Amino acid sequence: MTSSGMLSGAAALAGVIGWPIAHSRSPRLHGFWLRQHDIDGAYLPLAIAPEKLESAVLGLRDAGFRGLNVTIPHKETVMALCDRVDETAQRIGAVNTLVFEGETILGSNSDAFGFIENLKAGAVGHDLTAAPGLLLGAGGAARAVAVALLDAGLPELLICNRSPERAEALAATLGTRVKGLPWSARAEALSDLGLLVNSTSLGMSGHPPLDLPLDRLPASALVTDLVYTPLETPLLAAAKTRGCRVVDGLGMLLHQARPGFRAWFGVDPEVTPELRAFVLGETA
Repeated sequence: MTSSGMLSGAAALAGVIGWPIAHSRSPRLHGFWLRQHDIDGAYLPLAIAPEKLESAVLGLRDAGFRGLNVTIPHKETVMALCDRVDETAQRIGAVNTLVFEGETILGSNSDAFGFIENLKAGAVGHDLTAAPGLLLGAGGAARAVAVALLDAGLPELLICNRSPERAEALAATLGTRVKGLPWSARAEALSDLGLLVNSTSLGMSGHPPLDLPLDRLPASALVTDLVYTPLETPLLAAAKTRGCRVVDGLGMLLHQARPGFRAWFGVDPEVTPELRAFVLGETA
C-alpha cells in the first residue's frame, strides 16, 4: 500500500486463503512491506470454506489477483487446481503460494525456504552437515522441514512423532537418510545430535507442554521451535540454559513470505528487527 494509504485502479492484489483466517499474521506482514516500499497494492485475508475452494481461487485469478498464499486446510487440496507445481512443493506434498500468470496457476511451497533462511539468519555459521538432527512431529510443517534439511546436507534425520506410524510413513517417503522413531525414544535420541527441531504444537500457548528432558543433548547442538507463541518456548528456554544456540519460530513465517511478495509485487523484501516487532504487534 502506498504511503498515502490510497490504491489506484491498477493496484496489485494478493491475499491469503484459509478456513478460518482471522488468526493469520500474513496481512500484517505483507502490509508492512507494502508500506515500506510504497507499493500500489494490497494483501487481503480471505476466509474460504473448503467446498468453495475451486470457485474462489479461479474467481480471484479471473478478477486480476496476482496470486495467493494458502494456509490450513487448503495446502494439499489446492494442488489439484495448479497447472504447474514446482519440485519442492511436490516433494512436500503441499502448496502454500500461488502465482497467477494469465489463466495459468503456478503452485510452490516456500516453507522449506523459510525454515532454512531462518536458521541461517539466527545461527550464523552453524554447520548442518556435521551431525544428525532430530525432528519432533510428522505433519505438514515437519515434511517441509525435513525436505529443507535434506537439501541442506544434513547427514541423518531422525523423526519422532506421537503416532509412530506417521513418523515411519514420512521417513519412508524421504530416502535412506531418514529414520522414524517411536515417541518413547525421543530423549535417548538426543545423544550426539547437531540439531533439534520441534514442529509439533506442544509448548504453544494453550497447548500441553513438550515433555523432553535435555540431559543428553550436546551443548553444541542448535535448537529451534516452529512455535512462536510464546516466542521463547519452554524448549528454547531449557536449551538456552544448557548452553545451546536457539532460533525461534517467527523467522520461518517471515522468510517464507518473501518469495510470494517478490512474485506478486516485484520487490525482494528484507526480514528486519522492525518487521519482527511489527508482526508481533509490538509497534503500531
